[in-house]
Amino acid sequence: MWNFSRKIGIDLGTATVLVYEKGKGIVLQEPSVVALDKNTNRVLAVGKEAQRMLGRTPANIVATRPMREGVIADFDITEAMLKMFLNKILGKHRLVKPLVMVCVPAGVTGVEKRAVIEAAMQVGARKTFLIEEPLAAALGAGLAIEEPSGNMVVDVGGGTTDIAVLSLGGIVVPESLRIGGDNFDQSLIRYVKEVYNLKIGEGTAERIKTEIGTAFPQEDEELTIEVRGQDIMTGLPGSINISSHEVFEALQDPLQSILAGIRRVLEKTPPELSSDISEKGLVMTGGGALLRGLDKLISQETGVPAIRAENTMSCVAIGTGLALENIDKLGKTLKTSGRG
Repeated sequence: MWNFSRKIGIDLGTATVLVYEKGKGIVLQEPSVVALDKNTNRVLAVGKEAQRMLGRTPANIVATRPMREGVIADFDITEAMLKMFLNKILGKHRLVKPLVMVCVPAGVTGVEKRAVIEAAMQVGARKTFLIEEPLAAALGAGLAIEEPSGNMVVDVGGGTTDIAVLSLGGIVVPESLRIGGDNFDQSLIRYVKEVYNLKIGEGTAERIKTEIGTAFPQEDEELTIEVRGQDIMTGLPGSINISSHEVFEALQDPLQSILAGIRRVLEKTPPELSSDISEKGLVMTGGGALLRGLDKLISQETGVPAIRAENTMSCVAIGTGLALENIDKLGKTLKTSGRG
């Protein structure tokens, strides 16, 4: 029935939007940022171009992220962002509307699901399907979730961490935390402010996390980085050197929340599936899973081997695309809307 439609999978993330197209793979990876002119409410830029404006715009221009904690925080801006991204991929004069699969965090409300479906339909989808993030992540990571065997996924995104045990093509034990890479950044911003009286922005916090961030104590080498910002006491530019050990300390709150979520899922897992997971380990996906030492921390604290997926960043987007090719098998787990 859908043979002549282009099939598009969208990972509509808090920090990044990734788009997968059947037959082409990942065709777009852009920050979930929109630059607006407040006077005219006109969209000036999206993605990378808009991200460069964060914290650097004049009074009439605001660079904003319309996705918060994995769900749509501003419907109109999200719609405009999606429209510009899809026009870039599909072209403005397309004849056949695409089938679109969008992932959402496990446990989102009905209202939040309808908002995602409505946004996709408004930008020209022929039919829209929703898939829960851990299911998409597992598919994208190549796990054989249709078999009667336990698989566990920990997807650490920008705004959420989705944890789930899967078996027989569905989610057995889900847990969705509104904690992710953004919380790592905010923890670093607070730490630098409290310890050094230095105000830094999200971009600087992201750089600290990427370059020297660690979830596990570094016994062999201590990394440092120079950080520039605004001195809170004087209002003048200032700079400090911060170490990887300090970053480790700063990230403890969000890391412990993620560990607690993993433990809760493991405690609720049926014994037979628990045995499978102990043998195979859990699979980590999402940009936050790239934090240095996070796999070691999870393994040490839970006793379960933690393995990063091969395509850590793009697993969810790839999984949304693969799900479109397996609608018959996954039909009961997908929410749909649109015109057949």
